[in-house]
Amino acid sequence: MSWRETFGQDARLVESVFPGDEALSKLLSSGRTLRVKLGIDLTSTEVTIGNAIPLRILARFQELGHTAVLILGYFTTEVGDPSGRDKTRPVLTRAEVEENGKSWLDQIGKILDLDRAEVRKNSEWLDPLSSAEMVKLAGQMTVAQMLERDSFAKRYATGTPIHLHEFLYSLLQGYDSVAVHADIELGGTDQTFNLNVGRHLQKSAEQRPQVCVLNPLLEGLDGSKKMSKSLGNAIGVDTPAKDMFGRATRVTDELVGKFLRLATRLPDAAIDELLAGDIWHAKKTMAEALTAAYHGDEAAKHERDEFERVFKRKEAPTDLREVPVSGTVTAMAIVRDAFDLSGGEARRRIQQGGVRLDNEKVTDPNAEWTIDSPKVLKAGKTLYVKLVPAD
Repeated sequence: MSWRETFGQDARLVESVFPGDEALSKLLSSGRTLRVKLGIDLTSTEVTIGNAIPLRILARFQELGHTAVLILGYFTTEVGDPSGRDKTRPVLTRAEVEENGKSWLDQIGKILDLDRAEVRKNSEWLDPLSSAEMVKLAGQMTVAQMLERDSFAKRYATGTPIHLHEFLYSLLQGYDSVAVHADIELGGTDQTFNLNVGRHLQKSAEQRPQVCVLNPLLEGLDGSKKMSKSLGNAIGVDTPAKDMFGRATRVTDELVGKFLRLATRLPDAAIDELLAGDIWHAKKTMAEALTAAYHGDEAAKHERDEFERVFKRKEAPTDLREVPVSGTVTAMAIVRDAFDLSGGEARRRIQQGGVRLDNEKVTDPNAEWTIDSPKVLKAGKTLYVKLVPAD
């Protein structure tokens, strides 16, 4: 049986296999319990739905009875992965990496059974490396081999600095595979070079070279760059249901299909049908399925209903944030504070007719209000709060 048949629908999470599909199918049919490695660098506190793709592949291997080896890159995060970068990445301290690691494990537990996984810190074997051992490790790759890496080649051609420690990153990630005796390593397509370094180092260590399983990268909400919290284009697996649904509806039309296949568990046939129809309906269905994956069906349905209520029927949400108001206050001051606007922006919205109190248009920024019973305040098309008397 081919690995694609074994994986079923989850095969769509895999873009390519090196050295080839036959190698992975042969491993899976060997009857051995395989060691499947995924290394993660702890560069932020947020696990995005893009990060979730290789984690879901790892979970699938775990379901098939294999050992999920999750490596937390405590050491390598401090070096900095140059993958796809045109400049050196800022280096984090060990304390920052430790803090990020705690956050990541809390979120990863939503996707992977951590109780059955082998969770390791690569600082276990990389911290003790002596200078002589590091030099010996560096001697297993040439500068020419390193410059075959696309990001290095581009930087070298343009005269952009490449620091020696960046060369070490690939070696250290590859050495992780030697340390844990990986049969399979997972990673995004931007990790192709690093994963193959692992194969090279395993051969040198007289181990069977790992099979590399590469997943496609998921672009962010802007539709161009890789999803990243630092770029502000990400959806995190811990993003609250309301925000997760809302952010997902901001995905560009061109990416809806990719999000449906990589970020949801909807069947392929259902996705094909959605993409053949109205794209806005497909986008909302994608947002609901994504939200359901991390918050449950009930929460996802609620957020879709709320979205329809506010954006389609122009009604107020049912779960309005309450803002207490005491005494007599000007309309401008209440709008400013309720929606965290500047005074000038609050005044402008009122003067342009964009503010309503209990569906009555507000026109005077200096009008004095006394809130003695709950009232719905609206600013623009989607900003709502409930004003209530302060205790």
